[in-house]
Amino acid sequence: MIDLSFFSGLPVAVLGLGKSGMAAARALQAGGGEVWAWDDSEDQRAAARAAEIPLVDLNQVNWQEVTSLILSPGIPHTHPEPHPVVEAARAHNVEIIGDIELLGRAQRNARFLGITGTNGKSTTTALVGHILQLAGRAVAVGGNLGTPALTLEPLDLEGIYVLEMSSYQLELTRSITFDVAVLLNVSPDHLERHGGFDGYVAAKRMIFHRQTKPRSAVIGVDDETCSEIYGALKAADEQEVIPISGQRIVPGGVYVEDGVLIDDMDGARVPALDLKEIASLPGVHNWQNAAAAYAACRAIGVDAPVIAACLRSFPGLPHRQEILDVIDGVPFINDSKATNVEAAAMALACYDRIVWIAGGRAKEGGLAGLERYIPRMVHAFLIGEAAEEIAGVLKDRVPTTLSGRLEEAVPAAAAEAARHPGAVVLLSPACASFDQYRNFEIRGDAFRDLVAALPGKRGDIGAAFSPEGAS
Repeated sequence: MIDLSFFSGLPVAVLGLGKSGMAAARALQAGGGEVWAWDDSEDQRAAARAAEIPLVDLNQVNWQEVTSLILSPGIPHTHPEPHPVVEAARAHNVEIIGDIELLGRAQRNARFLGITGTNGKSTTTALVGHILQLAGRAVAVGGNLGTPALTLEPLDLEGIYVLEMSSYQLELTRSITFDVAVLLNVSPDHLERHGGFDGYVAAKRMIFHRQTKPRSAVIGVDDETCSEIYGALKAADEQEVIPISGQRIVPGGVYVEDGVLIDDMDGARVPALDLKEIASLPGVHNWQNAAAAYAACRAIGVDAPVIAACLRSFPGLPHRQEILDVIDGVPFINDSKATNVEAAAMALACYDRIVWIAGGRAKEGGLAGLERYIPRMVHAFLIGEAAEEIAGVLKDRVPTTLSGRLEEAVPAAAAEAARHPGAVVLLSPACASFDQYRNFEIRGDAFRDLVAALPGKRGDIGAAFSPEGAS
């Protein structure tokens, strides 16, 4: 746990008692702070009571007595409208910050490596952590990835915090200047929380806040928005700027050419490793993730051959094109994390014959962008609120079944895939999970359990499965 004793004796409000909020309350309490914790959910308040976290209704406090408001990142503070507690705190000039800001204030001597992007940030964060740990560095990995920042271990001068940063978290973090900051990609997401696309982009750009040389900015240039950001930072010449790409040559950066990772950071175009040999990193999007992790680790001081060796042993992350099993020759792939069209498109691009399980709660924009992958689908089994909408898009082009729930979709998809040699069963919903599941992890776990219950002969994943890298 991180020492927050600089708040000792001071009243500090905590709004939102999910994982990060509870961790913040516990750390503040352990540091001697006077914690005023609150959540709009009675269930969350009950959990806080059970953990002996002091509860104070923040809708009825005297804000002149409060030092800071620690806000959970899921709670609106600007758009579509601020939470009433946030408005009250702001009206009394109380600072509004997040748990990662507290980490930055407490661990000023450590180094920080931050990773953001609409898609791929969890995989890239895990990749960087994997490389640094195997390279013998003192490292702690957390943030939006799932481990609350304030539960991480304190690190000394040589320590490195590797943090996945959401746009929400970036808006609530002021003290950290990242030694290495990674921006993978930007596409429309969470627009209601940022007042539109420009606000979302501005939040993502905050990862480069106050960077000066020798600090480094690693930027994916495979989308127009990030390419423009790269150009602007390169022209400003305030920090080291390293371009990365999963699909094209970028002089002076790290990129992938025909599946081979190329290191051109020193202008030498050195082939580092063949990513086609790493089953846990299928597809161009994962190649970009690998390029970003490679560049970030080189920027933080790890030798290139060490990085390449560590990449080869990366096991992958749950719910992100996770290969669950091969049954009667059919691979089953859990990509429950694909909660938007862009993420699903990345998975669909990786496989030639797909029995697709999709659906849930649709996000803004529908299925625009998936049309090019329809020829790869041999059948679609659709679940959740968006099932009929997706069926309408696929009408007359792909056989579809309105399964409703995973319990019906999985065995039917298995039977269908058995009739199509070379097909995979891919859960890549292109939708949020909230209509049927509390989060994408629970949805992915349900899929895993259903696959485990299927009859049939299990095969060796490594021998039977070789994902294609898409162009």
